[in-house]
Amino acid sequence: MSSAPTEPARLGTDALAARIARDIPAGSYVNLGIGQPTRIADHLDAGAGIVLHTENGMLGMGPAATGDGVDPDLTNAGKVPVTELPGAAYFHHADSFAMMRGGHLDVCVLGAFQVSGAGDLANWHTGAADAIPAVGGAMDLAIGAKRVYVMMTLFARDGTAKLVPECTCPLTGTGCVSRVYTDHGVFDTGPDGVRIRETFGITHEELRERLAVTFLD
Repeated sequence: MSSAPTEPARLGTDALAARIARDIPAGSYVNLGIGQPTRIADHLDAGAGIVLHTENGMLGMGPAATGDGVDPDLTNAGKVPVTELPGAAYFHHADSFAMMRGGHLDVCVLGAFQVSGAGDLANWHTGAADAIPAVGGAMDLAIGAKRVYVMMTLFARDGTAKLVPECTCPLTGTGCVSRVYTDHGVFDTGPDGVRIRETFGITHEELRERLAVTFLD
């Protein structure tokens, strides 16, 4: 007697990074935000011609550096040691931000405290009085990249949802996020609501019970 099919297990950070890497089109110019998104660099297809941009002034960043490959002068924007690929280039910080603001990046992947069903992004400040804000280049990326993806856990440590009807944390940008990748599923966001693309370790019914957003399917 065959057993009923089960939902794929909840994804860990590296598995989620690999899942996002599969969705980045070949030949894209991409910025990976500080934190978990930097792990995506380790899962990109080396033959896909994807060029990684870092806001601290580099094009052609490779995977994270390890062991003898670590150069303390070669880091990404999060100060994590990285490698360089053939043809890598370096430039002034201001030129890096001009690339971001000028619409020259095809994709950016950012972390977030919250994303609204309409694609609003909150990722620079929790709003708590004692919290330390971290603006970085998030606002420039949110308005400058052609596609903005978010990589985050679906629920906070206290169990509250991070994909919400409206953000309560201070906004980074409005209507800028097109897709959200989480440990429990992948979601498209937009002005009409949220569409579930995949689920990991949770059913559609459970998502509808735990998330207050408007679902399109």
